[in-house]
Amino acid sequence: MPSEKLVSSYHFPPAQTADADGFLAVGGDLTPGTLLLAYRNGIFPWTSNPITWWSPDPRTIIPLGRLHVSRSLARYLRKPGLRITFDTAFRTVMEECARPRPGRMETWISGRFINGYSRLHAMGYAHSAEVWRAERMVGGIYGVSSGAFFAGESMFSAEENASKVALVAMEARLRASGFLLFDVQFLTKHLASMGAEEIPRAEYLQRLRAAVATDVALRTEETATGPGVF
Repeated sequence: MPSEKLVSSYHFPPAQTADADGFLAVGGDLTPGTLLLAYRNGIFPWTSNPITWWSPDPRTIIPLGRLHVSRSLARYLRKPGLRITFDTAFRTVMEECARPRPGRMETWISGRFINGYSRLHAMGYAHSAEVWRAERMVGGIYGVSSGAFFAGESMFSAEENASKVALVAMEARLRASGFLLFDVQFLTKHLASMGAEEIPRAEYLQRLRAAVATDVALRTEETATGPGVF
């Protein structure tokens, strides 16, 4: 379990003071103490030059235990050869999430982000799920955790459905580990199709406080896909 008492040189305005787009503040740094202070107060960074901080209303979550797995994804999960690991290639997952891909030539995941979140991972406050086919990583997801709270930050897919497998695997592992809140920030068609839903920021902050105060640890043993795994 993470035990470091991390501090920041900065203070954030209350999340409730963000503007209509969710923008809250600019400046600060991406040190572990500042990042954790932000996430524990319902705030996250979105750019790094300059660093901007956000707290949208409503907020999007994945209700644990209610993730929707489509028939096509269920068939994909039953195919042999896929393997899931946790926390074995965190930095590589971030680098893959930052890589330009068709339809997305730019990303907010700069080198500063990769270094800052990798430091959080080394301290036990950030996690990843990796999807492998043989020895090739084909998908992944990473995010920040504190107590029983997990904020999914980004996913990548090098083959069809692989990012969805990463999301399903992370949701199942969070649930099995006793987590209470799975935050995914903004609603997209992709997330909505899998059961993500929006809740008012006030409700989100209330649930966040309870989750952060709950002491759990993410189970990181390896698994394989197949019937009944998820």
